[in-house]
Amino acid sequence: MTEHVLYSFRRCPYAMRARMALRYSGVPLSIVEVSLKAKPEQMLAASPKGTVPVLVCADGSVIEQSLDIMHWALARHDPDNWLQPDCNELIEANDTTFKVLLDRYKYAIRYPEHPMAFYRAQGAEFLQRLEDVLTRSPYLAGPALSLADVALAPFVRQFAHVDRDWFAQAPYPHLNAWLERFLASELFSSVMRKP
Repeated sequence: MTEHVLYSFRRCPYAMRARMALRYSGVPLSIVEVSLKAKPEQMLAASPKGTVPVLVCADGSVIEQSLDIMHWALARHDPDNWLQPDCNELIEANDTTFKVLLDRYKYAIRYPEHPMAFYRAQGAEFLQRLEDVLTRSPYLAGPALSLADVALAPFVRQFAHVDRDWFAQAPYPHLNAWLERFLASELFSSVMRKP
């Protein structure tokens, strides 16, 4: 193998954040868009877990977790010091608690023990936490974009898209502005273009 290969799915929030970190850091690679119904044999051989993203490095090593891919890319080139602020606790809360609530809200029909509004209210507690942070600074770790923003925005985007009208009128003006800035950014637009 002569180049890095990222197996990705365009709308997966984990894959989005991996693609953004790789693009930002300038890592040369090819991206294989995966059909979740027909996963490539090469991807499954490299990573039997069968979920994206999967980075197969030029040396044959495999990185299977999006946050690990982000750290790997930023260790190579991090011109704006995305890694400088410590937001590990916020990222961990997103990847564990909020992600579970997001899935239950988005796929509420699969979790009939509670109505959709119940899961939305639970997820909204995390959104309020982000709103509180963003009242003090334009980004989650201070005055500039960081790893935390790029790691969390795809998940907040997904939550917002479940019911856009609700999200637009929800009491999160700073979070709404942050998400809109993020979605309008060249970085996000560049990794979301269809191949």
